[in-house]
Amino acid sequence: MENYIVSARKYRPATFDTVVGQRALTTTLKNAIANQKLAHAYLFCGPRGVGKTTCARIFAKTINCLHPTADGEACNECESCRAFNEQRSYNIHELDAASNNSVEDIRSLIEQVRIPPQIGKYKVYIIDEVHMLSQAAFNAFLKTLEEPPHHAIFILATTEKHKILPTILSRCQIYDFNRISVNDTVEHLENVARKEHIEAEPEALNVIAQKADGGMRDALSIFDQVVSFTNGHITYQSVIENLNVLDYEYYFKLTDAFLENRVSDCLLTFNEVLKKGFDGNHFITGLTSHFRDLLVSRDAETLQLLEVGASIRDRYQAQAQKCSPQFLYKAMKLCNDCDLNYRVSKNKRLLVELTLIQLAQLTGDNDVPGGGQGPTKQTLKPAFNQGPPSSSSAQTSNSQPYPQATHEVSGNYGSTAPKQPAKPVAPNVSAAVQQPAAPTTNVSAAAHPSPIPKANTEKKIPVMKAGSIGISIRRQAVQPQAANNGPVNTAATVPADQTYEDYIFNEKDLNYYWREFATRLPKEEAANAARMMNMQPHLLKDQTTFEVAVDNDMVQKYMSQLAPQIETHLRQQLHNRKIKMTVRVSAANENLRAYSHVERFQMMSKKNPSLLKLKEAFGLELS
Repeated sequence: MENYIVSARKYRPATFDTVVGQRALTTTLKNAIANQKLAHAYLFCGPRGVGKTTCARIFAKTINCLHPTADGEACNECESCRAFNEQRSYNIHELDAASNNSVEDIRSLIEQVRIPPQIGKYKVYIIDEVHMLSQAAFNAFLKTLEEPPHHAIFILATTEKHKILPTILSRCQIYDFNRISVNDTVEHLENVARKEHIEAEPEALNVIAQKADGGMRDALSIFDQVVSFTNGHITYQSVIENLNVLDYEYYFKLTDAFLENRVSDCLLTFNEVLKKGFDGNHFITGLTSHFRDLLVSRDAETLQLLEVGASIRDRYQAQAQKCSPQFLYKAMKLCNDCDLNYRVSKNKRLLVELTLIQLAQLTGDNDVPGGGQGPTKQTLKPAFNQGPPSSSSAQTSNSQPYPQATHEVSGNYGSTAPKQPAKPVAPNVSAAVQQPAAPTTNVSAAAHPSPIPKANTEKKIPVMKAGSIGISIRRQAVQPQAANNGPVNTAATVPADQTYEDYIFNEKDLNYYWREFATRLPKEEAANAARMMNMQPHLLKDQTTFEVAVDNDMVQKYMSQLAPQIETHLRQQLHNRKIKMTVRVSAANENLRAYSHVERFQMMSKKNPSLLKLKEAFGLELS
């Protein structure tokens, strides 16, 4: 039985012209060889499976060829080329830095560099995965890499250039290899299938190329896997079945359902996808890519960005004409948000289903396939009358359960209508209730006091029951401002009802509403708001008085001036009239500021010294 060789090795390029997808780099190397302008060190970097090591071997064989061709390729006939092809050449040395990354390995390499070549002009040293070398090995390699013998050339290959020391990078010519495009990968797979006498559909090879993600080695490995599954007859259906790829058909069907607002069909299609074993995150990312492909299919200039087969390309163009750009923009945004929230979601299926429901409702409002305006949205009527009150609506009687809230109570006991219409009242001013049997008095009530005075906006407040806004008619207190017919300040007032019950609260609730007050401070107080966010109020033993420690006397003075507003806010939110705030300056040995990242690490490393070893082992730095 003949030994089987995988396609990635069997069809590995042997010349620069056979390298796929790296035309600019191969042309540069060929010109350097033809002009005899060779550097002493090269760095080939790029993703996996794009031809870094392959190009290094071809370069090493070509510069040692005794009879190169006119176009700068190796002849494959001289003794040097035959020795290289038969893997017995002593002029080419390969070192895997992933397993030979110590100082001793580099010193052994340096000793070999001194020996000149027996056949050919150069000895080429290819160091693969060079980023795996230790820092000590890099330092030992620096001098030799900068000034090697005239017969030595180093070619370093890596997938992670950012891990290499800058002193190494500055000594090399850097060549960045690109990912191989889908079209180039499909073309190469077609050549391999033709040579192997394998039938393959273009759509099937396109799926393989997309699955490889720009790596030719991965594409050839997947190709061999699918050949074994299909026994030499590669079809689109067999590929998506073997590679567990979601069919395009689901996305086309879902998009049609979105445009026709068929929510039930969307949910049933998603349920079918889940039954076939696909993950919800894989489904939503594929749907996002589908909307992106539809978007680029709308314009002839961006059609080149669509990397699919010819038959599926026509379907994309047909469906793209049904979708408006606004629909595609919103759909991509919804799918992207779902993808971002998928990992942290507790109910992942519900998250995807909610996204599908939102997608199915995008064209139900103003977004229509033709790009025009859809039916006008219906607006809800306001719950309260916004017009000026009439004389009939201003009347008060015992049969009216919701009396009109006005700024003052009329002084006539028996009147059924005020002499003038009620004026609009600002939301931040307390409302008084007009009672027929009550004496003539200005009543102050704290319905919803705010710690920060707001601008007086001329809007009518909703009509509501007196009990719902916390007004008591048992105890009436006359404020000094009311005597002068001025505005009533309700910021420091609390309910005076005898039936009022003080709620019990804990320090967690206190901290929550403390921060809520800080967020309501105006923009001019941004610095003080940030300072309050860093403070931690602590409850004292009586469970109603809390203490705040500050840095200095200036902050203490400011917080003492702000204390009445803070107390009023907390009394209302926590439903407790006994809340009181005290402010003190912190002691000398009391640290109130937040620790930095460096200080936290120092405190943690004192408790656990292993953290320092971990930091040194991985070369970590604290920002």
